[in-house]
Amino acid sequence: MAKRTARGRAMGDMTIERMDADTFLDWCTRQEGRYELVDGVPRMMVGARKAHDRAVRHGLSALDRKLRGGPCEPFTEAIGVRIPDGNVRRPDILVDCGRGDPDLLHADKPVLVVEVLSPTNRQADLIHKVAEYQRVPSIAHILLVAPDEPAGLLHTRGDGDTWSMQALIGPDAPIALPALGISLALSDFYE
Repeated sequence: MAKRTARGRAMGDMTIERMDADTFLDWCTRQEGRYELVDGVPRMMVGARKAHDRAVRHGLSALDRKLRGGPCEPFTEAIGVRIPDGNVRRPDILVDCGRGDPDLLHADKPVLVVEVLSPTNRQADLIHKVAEYQRVPSIAHILLVAPDEPAGLLHTRGDGDTWSMQALIGPDAPIALPALGISLALSDFYE
């Protein structure tokens, strides 16, 4: 049986001590697989179905085409987003408009995060992760996309740190991303 300590949570037969974001990001460079930092404890990310991965690949490709040559660049879940409370999340796609430092393990100035919903993470993405992303001052858009049908939700930061939410339904639904100076169609995630 795995040991538990007051300072950490057991992972199999190994006890993991609570970490801050810097320690976690360094620790990740020596691990196989992808992890997020949640409440000071690394949490391994699970694999995805083909529909999920397909939506991520298509969305990343569309963003790359639209942003190429500009100051902002799309990344996969390999790059983390530091949350002010100390968590480190790994959205399916993020757009970073910060410094081009190739050695960073996290976004310097994330502006857009995209989560493709799945049965195992749907509630966390819709509630907890959206709230966490909204606390990151540079994030202007949070896009949640269904993997199997053209549907989603777009959260956009407005004046005075208020957020609006728009339901996206159907392949022709426009996705306006004014903080990036671009727009997409929901179909960009499915073709």
